[in-house]
Amino acid sequence: MKEIEIKSVLEIYDSFEELPEDIQQLMQQSFDIRDKGYAPYSEFLVGAALLLENGEIVLGNNQENACYPSGLCAERTAIYYAGANFPGVAIKKMALSAKSLKHQLITPTPPCGACRQAIAEYEIKQNSPIEIFFTGETGKVVKSYSLANLLPLIFDNSYL
Repeated sequence: MKEIEIKSVLEIYDSFEELPEDIQQLMQQSFDIRDKGYAPYSEFLVGAALLLENGEIVLGNNQENACYPSGLCAERTAIYYAGANFPGVAIKKMALSAKSLKHQLITPTPPCGACRQAIAEYEIKQNSPIEIFFTGETGKVVKSYSLANLLPLIFDNSYL
């Protein structure tokens, strides 16, 4: 038997104001679109703002459905829109924010497993990392240099 250690390196910013100005602007767009989400069941709103290599900003928010698996997370809403409307244009940065209507969310909230897999697909397809910044409603902001850093044992097409 051989044991391996997998390590993730993240940057932690104490607040939104510590972020570089371009990331503050991207994060603000995730806040704005988050508050337009449709989450009548979970009352948990998520916003995503993607910066593409051509300078375009693509936004997405979560869209719930009474039949829970039929809804879609903010991250995948934005990624699939980018893929459909800007094929071949790399995603450079992603800002994510989450907010609960039940309590104040101060914990940085990373992408769920399904979204991590979708982001991984695009990171692999474009052969370059996607910087991911995520936060709750207020408080700390976490930066990951790539999705592979958040999901180190990626399932990709090499297994198929």
